Amino acid sequence: MKMKEQLLSLKAYTPGKSIDEVKRQYGLTKITKLASNENPFGCSPKVMEAVASLTGQYALYPDGGAFALRMKVAEHVGVNQEQLIFGSGLDEVIQMLSRALLSPGTNVVMATPTFPQYRHHAVIENADVREVPLKNGCHDLEGMLEQVDENTRIVWICNPNNPTGTYVHDEELNRFLERVPSTTLVVMDEAYYEYATAEDYPQTIPLLQRYENLMVLRTFSKAYGIAALRIGYGIGNASFIQQLEVARLPFNTSALAQAAAIAALEDKEFIESCVKENESGLQQYYQFCAKHDLAYYPSQANFIFMELGRTGDEIFIELLKKGYIVRSGGGLGLPNGIRVTIGNKKENEEILAVLTEMVSNKIES
Repeated sequence: MKMKEQLLSLKAYTPGKSIDEVKRQYGLTKITKLASNENPFGCSPKVMEAVASLTGQYALYPDGGAFALRMKVAEHVGVNQEQLIFGSGLDEVIQMLSRALLSPGTNVVMATPTFPQYRHHAVIENADVREVPLKNGCHDLEGMLEQVDENTRIVWICNPNNPTGTYVHDEELNRFLERVPSTTLVVMDEAYYEYATAEDYPQTIPLLQRYENLMVLRTFSKAYGIAALRIGYGIGNASFIQQLEVARLPFNTSALAQAAAIAALEDKEFIESCVKENESGLQQYYQFCAKHDLAYYPSQANFIFMELGRTGDEIFIELLKKGYIVRSGGGLGLPNGIRVTIGNKKENEEILAVLTEMVSNKIES
């Protein structure tokens, strides 16, 4: 079979090591996974009740239009129902946008490093990829604007950015949107929106009324803790969303995911508690880095990227042997550090104790 030539330059997504895999490989009985930015507190009890209530309905197709969820999300974010599109996680929404807008001769503009699926799908559609290096871990919007031309179909802004956790503040985003051509779609990927607490973190929903070429992405995989069920959504101009629906697969979000997402939105106390715990957890890492004079990026997400004076791959392997799964920066475009998901207080204390030992041993040697 002859594949598209551009696919030959890509690699299939490789998920991080599973807990069972690490147990078998290193003969361990306890594993702490802090690699995939999952919610360490799970999901709301209301979610589990909602999923359990669907027992006996598994033979039926889900609501292809996600009517009940559409109503709930529209109320939650304050938009019209026609402005919403749902996907099997944000990965599918990214795929839909790429499939609908990109073709040979077009281009996308994005930061580097950032979420790799933006680039991945652009390559599949044979579009040109224009990557602008981060400045001090942050999006260089001025540099990105210089790369935009009449053939630019999408500008991707991951906010907060993965893997650095840094963010674009409201003033610089407004300046950027004012100068981007109306024919270029600006996508704000806000997968970690619920965790962002900075006072100048942009509130993008009101901007949708002003900029028809703006789209906002959010997910239930992170703070809401239902990554296993795969559901996320995009918010944009109603007429554009209607056209984008053509690129959406029928019945693409399951009945379980839709019910779980509705229930997740109903438990605001759970989310508030998770955000508070995440802020406390970040402080544990900040104090560790300050004590040992380690470089790190202050984060608006539920992870932190830090450098420990050795390559990320080396730290990753050493932690793996001790029962901790993190992400090496080697595969993220930042080879000199690691990205660690913020766990619960005990998990944070335990891995920081191991990291302290590793850093101390390096200093002594």
